[in-house]
Amino acid sequence: MNLHDTTGDAGLDRIRRRPADRRRILFTGATIVTMDPGPGPGVIDRGDLLVEGDTITAVGRGLSAGDAAVVVDATGTILTPGFVDTHRHAWEAQLRRIMPDVDDLGGYVMSTLAGYAPVYRPEDMYTGTRLAALTAIDSGITTMLDFSHNSRTREHSDAAIQALLDTGIRGVHASMGPHFGDWDRQWPGDLARIKDRYFSSADQLLTLRLATLATDEIAGPALAHGAEPARFAAELGIGVSVDAVFGAASSEAVLRWAEGGILGPGTTLIHCTGLTSEAWKAMGETGTTVALAPTSDAQIGLETAIPAIDEALSVGIRPGLSIDVEVALASDMFTQMRTLHAIQRMRAVDAAYGTGRQPSRITTRDVLDFATLQGARTNGLAGVTGSLTPGKKADLLVIQAEDLNNMPLNDPIGTVVLGSDARNITAVLINGEPRKWSGQVLDVDLPALRREVHASREYVLNGTARSGAGECQGLDRDGRTG
Repeated sequence: MNLHDTTGDAGLDRIRRRPADRRRILFTGATIVTMDPGPGPGVIDRGDLLVEGDTITAVGRGLSAGDAAVVVDATGTILTPGFVDTHRHAWEAQLRRIMPDVDDLGGYVMSTLAGYAPVYRPEDMYTGTRLAALTAIDSGITTMLDFSHNSRTREHSDAAIQALLDTGIRGVHASMGPHFGDWDRQWPGDLARIKDRYFSSADQLLTLRLATLATDEIAGPALAHGAEPARFAAELGIGVSVDAVFGAASSEAVLRWAEGGILGPGTTLIHCTGLTSEAWKAMGETGTTVALAPTSDAQIGLETAIPAIDEALSVGIRPGLSIDVEVALASDMFTQMRTLHAIQRMRAVDAAYGTGRQPSRITTRDVLDFATLQGARTNGLAGVTGSLTPGKKADLLVIQAEDLNNMPLNDPIGTVVLGSDARNITAVLINGEPRKWSGQVLDVDLPALRREVHASREYVLNGTARSGAGECQGLDRDGRTG
């Protein structure tokens, strides 16, 4: 599809002139990768997809939408579900790649959480979160869980949520108090106010979760998961996302949670490197969800530094994928899929080498499933997004299959996972609303955003330098409280 030559700006104008609930958009002639777990075909050649309002209403061939529909000739493209990011600390985005070669968790904790984070104002929370969400949209991520662990005041939380609202992303605000520095101690109680103010409807783009840490090793007992945070989340009717789940202490914590009855599908454990087989067994038996962070685990070196994909699959858990921290890592889901695909297959072949055994390797379809449908399930949104299924919300990507780096199209899933990047994404729809069109993210004044981002970064860096933050926090090299 070439949106400049077919519908182009005129087509976008036609779409946007209609009230959102009365729009009809018919994509025709595309290769459609549905990722639908049902018995239907997973890939439809020369297929059509109909969006009515905010919902996918039909997927197949030879669809008709009537004269009122905007018809988009999608020949030469691949339609896929939007990617789902299950864990990103979005507020850090104006500090992107400030420490690309960080050696360990302690280096990240001491520089970012103990150093930069205490300087942040609400407006810096807004700028970082908005930048992260817009970048997510540009690279095809239509749902992003923002693990917002710098909620120093009510205003900090409000700013982070407003940033998600203003970008139009399908956002999950997972709220946690800061690790270090002064803050109002309003968390977790403030989640009741947040829910009433921003999350009163079940049918909206944003959802709410409680965010915690696995143990008290990094930031003390106030932020650690356990019976009390689980009870509070249950009373609010929201899920829980637990970060820094790795090693022996987290393994023991997982077994305690299982014994206490607080594991289950509404709880997501993040990273999960270096856990014991007993912990994994408990997670599998309770249906607990898992968010892997392939580049974070491998590049920063969290515990074993090996993304725990084999461990998850061995107990029946199909994980979601996540970006984690942009201060050191890539911002896009393509990188996560390729990293996990390569690492798992490398390990499988290495383990079987010289033994005569057949390696058990994951496929490109597996990692695309993790990045879409399983990510949605991990975020508690499996019935809403993650596949191109009639009845689900219209969160989808139009990917150019005939661009220089993708042509000719031989295997659509392989092309999406191994060949594509943000430049190939011609259009992004979220909840039926175009958010990227003709290769450009919409409704963004880029020069103004650039000025805002640079000003926020300079404020944070200058404030950190003035305060000497992070130098006297009582932290050891591992980023644990002394």
